[in-house]
Amino acid sequence: MSHAQTPHARGSHPDTADAQTAEGEVPVIQTPGTPDVGDRIDVGLQRILRRETRSSRAGMAGLAAALVIAACVYALLESALRAIGQPPWLIDPQTAAERLTALPGGISPLLLGSLGGVVAMVGLIFFLNAVLPGRKSRHLLEDPRAGVVVDDEVIASALARAARTAANVTQEQVMVVVSQRLVVVNVRPTSGVPLHEERILAAVEDELQRMAPSPMPSVRVNVAASGVIGA
Repeated sequence: MSHAQTPHARGSHPDTADAQTAEGEVPVIQTPGTPDVGDRIDVGLQRILRRETRSSRAGMAGLAAALVIAACVYALLESALRAIGQPPWLIDPQTAAERLTALPGGISPLLLGSLGGVVAMVGLIFFLNAVLPGRKSRHLLEDPRAGVVVDDEVIASALARAARTAANVTQEQVMVVVSQRLVVVNVRPTSGVPLHEERILAAVEDELQRMAPSPMPSVRVNVAASGVIGA
């Protein structure tokens, strides 16, 4: 089969090599620096997975904005009432400023400490909500073809089934709690029937390895000291 040399396209990058194509085939010229379609899909998929596993800050941001707007509207209302010579709605701005500058005089230390604690707690809640990652109760499962997001309740149900089978107990005797970095398996044995904690741990870890969640949590098994009466 004869081959024809395809010349440079007009305006093409000088570093782009000549494409050698067979008759009837369309040459594919990839411009250096242009991201591949697969790379763009991977980036989009990562953004979707990040959005599905991270909690939104929209609620707290909206609440903070509403509080600031309410404070500004109230200050504007009191200032307008003072400007037109009307009595204040709640407290005169000048009187409020004088009381703030006179603190801690005129107010009991207990009340002042309580108000300071409430303000500090509210500020801490907003601060932690802003700086902490804020993950949802979900894990990613490894899949070469798609992004899989699973709720922690589903993972806990599968791990509880594995622990229940290994311990040979009923469903009510096993409780599994799944968090981002830790899986806690609580088992109540049947009275008179010993439990092998290592066997339960191995079964749960094996099931967890097959699921391959990301991030991979560690496993801890707690066997209750008191058992239940078997049927």
